Amino acid sequence: MDFQFKRTSGISLIIGSLLLIATMVLHPSGGSVEHILHVYNVIVGSHSLAILCLPFIGFGFYGISVALHTDSRVSTLAFMMAALGLVAALVAATINGLTLPMFLSHSTEAIKAQPEVVQSIVRYGAAINQPMDYVFIGSILLAMGIWSVLILRTAVFPKWTGYWGILLLLLVLIGLVMRFNFIDLTGFRIFIFGLVSWIVSMGVLMMRR
Repeated sequence: MDFQFKRTSGISLIIGSLLLIATMVLHPSGGSVEHILHVYNVIVGSHSLAILCLPFIGFGFYGISVALHTDSRVSTLAFMMAALGLVAALVAATINGLTLPMFLSHSTEAIKAQPEVVQSIVRYGAAINQPMDYVFIGSILLAMGIWSVLILRTAVFPKWTGYWGILLLLLVLIGLVMRFNFIDLTGFRIFIFGLVSWIVSMGVLMMRR
């Protein structure tokens, strides 16, 4: 694998992770329509950062896939799973963080005249957002699990990164069995910070010759 490409992929993972952390720090908690309008700029700004981080992370994931390429090419399958998760994240961030606030900001008269209709639209947006979150979490976990197994088999990266990825996968599965909610703001932050710890580790390792 060309070192310059590997190094660029690592840098891309670090940049994407920093943007993702900023998104989670700035992301406001949910609330009423009035609350969404009150924190309009924060919602749009944080979700814009989330969308911006996706191509950086996607390029970094492609670098991981290339580094772990074997004759079975299963690392490519993992990359396709990760790409599916990133697309789901794009849909969720666009609807929840851009479309919904912009719609509400241009519907002040409807909010006063027909609040029930507006609330139904807000709930419909949430009904789209939640499945997208599950697709994102599931796809990223599967991809990370495959890459972690490949790390243990090929030793392209230190084995502890493979064990760390598998441990994160198991912890999330245990959380799901125990009915922990990973798609509310607190649960999603926990998942993201765990994921970022693995992504940053891989990014730093890929930046080394």
